[in-house]
Formats: sequence, C-alpha cells, structure tokens
Amino acid sequence: IHEALVQGGQVILLLNRRGFAPHIQCPACGHAVICPQCEIALTHHRAEEPALCHYCNHQEPAPTKCPQCEFAGIRYIGLGTQRLEQEVAYNFPGARVLRWDRDVTVGRHSHEQILAQFVEHRADVLIGTQMIAKGLDMPLVTLVGIVAADMGLHLPDFRAVERTFQILSQVAGRAGRGQRPGRVVVQTYAPENYAIKAASQHDYAAFYCQEIELRRKLNLPPFSRLARLTLSHFNATACQQRAEQLYRQLKQERDARGIPDLALIGPAPAYMQRLRGRFRWNIILRGAEPERLLAELLLPQGWTVDIDPVGLD
Repeated sequence: IHEALVQGGQVILLLNRRGFAPHIQCPACGHAVICPQCEIALTHHRAEEPALCHYCNHQEPAPTKCPQCEFAGIRYIGLGTQRLEQEVAYNFPGARVLRWDRDVTVGRHSHEQILAQFVEHRADVLIGTQMIAKGLDMPLVTLVGIVAADMGLHLPDFRAVERTFQILSQVAGRAGRGQRPGRVVVQTYAPENYAIKAASQHDYAAFYCQEIELRRKLNLPPFSRLARLTLSHFNATACQQRAEQLYRQLKQERDARGIPDLALIGPAPAYMQRLRGRFRWNIILRGAEPERLLAELLLPQGWTVDIDPVGLD
C-alpha cells in the first residue's frame, strides 16, 4: 500500500464482510451475543455502537460487559470493513480512505457519488465488500488487496468454490487497467486451494477443469438438476416432524412411480436454521427432471419450492 501511494496510484481492498467486528463473545464464560430471531452472531457496528443482525435488522446496544456473567472484558472478534477502514487510516494517516458497502450506500445516488469520488482521485484507498468487484474501470488503481479471500470458500453450498473464484477474479481485474502495471495481493489460509490458485493466476481453464470434474463425480449441476423444498415454521419440533413426514411421502411416491435416478437428500436443517423467528428445514431433489415428482403432488401448507436454486442455504 505504501509503495502504491508513494507512486501516486490508488488502492482497492476487498473484504466481503461489513461492520466492525462480526462476533461478540465473552472470554470468561464463552457466551456469544446472537440474534434472538435468527440465532446467528450479531455484528458490531461503529456508528452509534449497535450490535446488528444482517438478516432481520434486529438491533441492540453493543454490550460493555457480558450479558450472562457480567465479565467486563467482553471482546469484539474478527474483521469487518469498518475495522479495516480504521486500521488503514491509522497506518497511513496521509491517505484519503473511502468505504463502499451497504452501510454507507443508503441514499439514492450513493453508489454513483462514491464511485465518482474515487475515479476523480479524491480518495486514495477504497475499501468495500463484493460490490467493488464488479466491472468498474478505475485506471489509477495499481494495487488490489483481497483480505480473507477464503471467507466464503467452505460454506455448505456446492457453488461456494465457484463464487469464491468469481469474486477473486473480478476484483483482481480492477488493477492495472491504465498505463501503469497492476499488482494483486491475496491473503488466504488456503493458498493451495485450486480456486484461489487459479484466480490468482487468472487461469479460468484450470479452475474449470477441476471444478467440472468434481461436479461430474458428484452428479451436481450441470450434470443434474436440483429442486429445493423448504419448510418454515415457528415451532422447531413441528418443523422437523413435518419435514420428515414429507420426505417419507416423497420417497414413497418416487418408488411407486419408478422415477429413475432421482435422489432425495435430507431432510436437514437449513444452513441458517432459524431466520426471522422461523425454523427452516430443507429437502433437496437431485436428478435429470426433479420437477416430475412434484408435478402432481399437492404439498402441505408452509412449503416453498425452488427449481434450479441459485443457493442451498
């Protein structure tokens, strides 16, 4: 960063996690501050010091002591764009730092204003989430830094590796678009992962060859199609029981109709098992025509169907 700034270049830093600290936990008793509606960790934000849920927008004051054991040394763990902005400003006090994430783009023309400010070189360092990775032409950018590049690599979705490759390739392409050469620095705990290696070398063919072979072995799209059935219910026990009941019904119907090569996966809790106060369970259908099993089947109330879902969360 120092070299780029001294030479008059601009810097982009990608961190695909907004807020200041994504995890608030007590080191004494281990209690973590979670959303009462979604049961996921609340993120600490600097503005007005709230603890915020990024899914249902639940807010509460960030605790100064542990809500459970009242230990005064509660800790804010992890790194978000707000904290990264603070670190850059501290280490490079002369640099003009700009942040581009959902927290600062609340106005109608916020995106255009931030982009114009950076393109016109009224800022030296741009910090943001994946929205800065899109096909933007910034000719003065000579350095792109990707912080925690493997953050989304191990999510429970077969497209997680593909999405990681996409975002790394996109943001890396922002460097060196002008007359000056560009440089990309990737920070990762998984430097040998084929997606990160291929993205760092701009080698789409290498990534494709490994990913398509893995999809072929596991019979995942594009070699099959998926249907995701999701049940949402306020009661955890009822949600599980109804999911198991539908699974048995689907299995019986599949066997009775003799639909070949149709796998039923689940039932299992969704990756975010509780969202906005409702529990969620999934059943996945995988095969050449998963919709055939559903065409003449009347699903009970509360179920939703997504054919060829873009995600399995």
